[in-house]
Amino acid sequence: MNAHDIWFKGIHGVDLPLSAYANRSILIVNVASACGFTPQYAPMQALANEFGDTGPVILGVPCNDFGGQEPGSADTIAQFCETRYGVTFPMTEKVGIVSTASRHAFYAWIAKELGEDALPKWNFHKYVIGPDGALVASFGPRVAPDAPEVRAALEPGTI
Repeated sequence: MNAHDIWFKGIHGVDLPLSAYANRSILIVNVASACGFTPQYAPMQALANEFGDTGPVILGVPCNDFGGQEPGSADTIAQFCETRYGVTFPMTEKVGIVSTASRHAFYAWIAKELGEDALPKWNFHKYVIGPDGALVASFGPRVAPDAPEVRAALEPGTI
């Protein structure tokens, strides 16, 4: 099993299979609208603009598990992201990470691959999935989405 075997539900209700991004790297970030790291939406969108339709994909995954910082509905989250940060990259529905009973399949896969300690401890944790669906890297919230080490993981050999 790899990430391409997993799917999310998009923020507007459409299925979002990670296999749709086969042959492209994916930066998956658990996001929240009322977090001190929320301004990271800006560099996430800048990367999405830079990479366009053929480069690495940025995927925002709203989650309310950390400090209750994403309490809104899908429409509220989408409107906030679009209005405040001009977000055009794909966003998923709000998912669970912490509770094993409600944990989304992606995060269950991360826990299986790397152990429970590799799961996010806060909002804006980042995972890079390679074009083959394998987990490439993991970065904590304090690492900016456009940091050199994230870019290097997304675009091996270009930094």
